[in-house]
Amino acid sequence: MTQLFADDGTVTPVTVVEAGPCTVMQLRTEEKDGYSAIQLGYEDVRDKVSNKPQREAAKAIGTAPKRFLREERLNGPSEHEVGQTITVEVFEAGALVDVVGTTKGRGFAGTIKRHGFARGPKTHGSMNYRAPGSIGCSAYPGRVFKGKRMSGHYGASRKTVKNLEIMRVDADRNLLLIKGSVPGHNGSFVQVQTARTGVKK
Repeated sequence: MTQLFADDGTVTPVTVVEAGPCTVMQLRTEEKDGYSAIQLGYEDVRDKVSNKPQREAAKAIGTAPKRFLREERLNGPSEHEVGQTITVEVFEAGALVDVVGTTKGRGFAGTIKRHGFARGPKTHGSMNYRAPGSIGCSAYPGRVFKGKRMSGHYGASRKTVKNLEIMRVDADRNLLLIKGSVPGHNGSFVQVQTARTGVKK
């Protein structure tokens, strides 16, 4: 992440995302597949680290196998062709996007870190410092309800941050400057798509 400074001194936190160039690997059509979609591939890889179906599909359109393949549903037939390269220029400043990614993995975490629970007192012999506290009743219902917020695996899950504004598009370096933060650690893979719902404020 970094910051953008406006002429009036206003500071806007932004995340720099390298978006593309992506190659159109496949097109889905209503006639053949029952729905319209476009499959994009990003980041070339060696033949050694790709499987045979991916190698043959890439060879058929004259490109290298890709590390990431993502399919995006469309409302109608695509205007692009198989093998065409899509760059960051399809986005424009001021547009709203949804960013999909995998959040940082935090392993097995307690209730304070995972759910924001308050800790207990540190003094007067308290033994309930970071403990979760009571988790249910005794006689009735005599069990712990499903969905009880407790310690457990935290992070490393697919998340979508919606309605983020594109502040700047750098076509020369294939960069998007997106307002706010996005899921994942530095250098992780994210999917940037047009906002499904949302009105710019």
